[in-house]
Amino acid sequence: METQHKILVLDDDNDWLDLCREIFVGLPSKPDVRTASSARRALAMLETETFRLLICDLKMPRMDGLQVLAIVRRRFPGLRTVVLSGLEDEEFRSRAYALGVDLFWLKTDMQRNSKMFMDCIESLLGHDADGGFRGIQSKSLMDIIQMECLSRSSTVLRITRGPLVAKLWMQDGELIDAEVEGARGEVAFRRILAWKSGTFENLPAEPDRERTITKSINALLLESAQAMDEKENPSTEPESIEEAGHRKTIWKLAMLTREGAEFVIAVPREGQGEPEALGTQSTDQLGAWTRRAAEIAKKLGDKVEAGPLSHITGHNLEKQLMVLPRGDKSFLVGWPPDAASGQLLEQSRKLVASWDS
Repeated sequence: METQHKILVLDDDNDWLDLCREIFVGLPSKPDVRTASSARRALAMLETETFRLLICDLKMPRMDGLQVLAIVRRRFPGLRTVVLSGLEDEEFRSRAYALGVDLFWLKTDMQRNSKMFMDCIESLLGHDADGGFRGIQSKSLMDIIQMECLSRSSTVLRITRGPLVAKLWMQDGELIDAEVEGARGEVAFRRILAWKSGTFENLPAEPDRERTITKSINALLLESAQAMDEKENPSTEPESIEEAGHRKTIWKLAMLTREGAEFVIAVPREGQGEPEALGTQSTDQLGAWTRRAAEIAKKLGDKVEAGPLSHITGHNLEKQLMVLPRGDKSFLVGWPPDAASGQLLEQSRKLVASWDS
């Protein structure tokens, strides 16, 4: 019989606590969700009951979240902790990670990227998948790096794989340095990129760190994929499922870079799975929009007897979009606003064709 883990949510906003309780009881592991509206109440509950995870706000009266976390780290060192705050201040993020929290999320990001946030919480409860990195369930290292780049984060990613420890330095969403096993810079990054699983944590940013990497993440990724293709492998042993999946992710991201697209989202039909994306964190919102757009276009086509849907195009000041149906999925491809529109259909088809190849 599986253990039902307990989550304690601490926030001085009772309406927010009600929302969190409603959200977290829907996790796959069905945790027991408790709430507290004051630090004193939360600490009393931690003394009398065993909790797996504390989700804590920062700005609260009398005793703030950072004080609570400092006490928790001393009294309950095994308790996993998450900051969920409305304070968009890098200093608070750095101080929270210095206190040893597992994750730091803004409330606005949690609402925009609810699926990724729920994956994080589920993995911290102890239901990690066999592959991927602890902290974001079933995500590759490149997924994690992309997430930091898209959010323009300044942080140090410390990655552990068995006895090996590596670090990646990020500044304003750019990778500036990497270090592992005595190697540094691009060489170190390529070694780290080959890791398929492990654990990671965010450490405070080091803005004075010397920059050894000047290429963009996309350029490094493309070079890594090309090197992977050119490398001679005398072994006749087939790739494991984990290795094949890692290689496939690298190639998808490299293809995205080569064609110049910003993102691709694969959206299955309603009830047949969740959208998959590369290059964007807005998977759920864009996936829902794609599914709806394809349904409306199909209905309109049936009404006027126009035949099967070929594609849908659209644009605004920020990007150009293209929706293409392929089998039981619809694909949304995002392009920069200045991309040559005459070539986008062919380039989008190429990206879509390579997705499951």
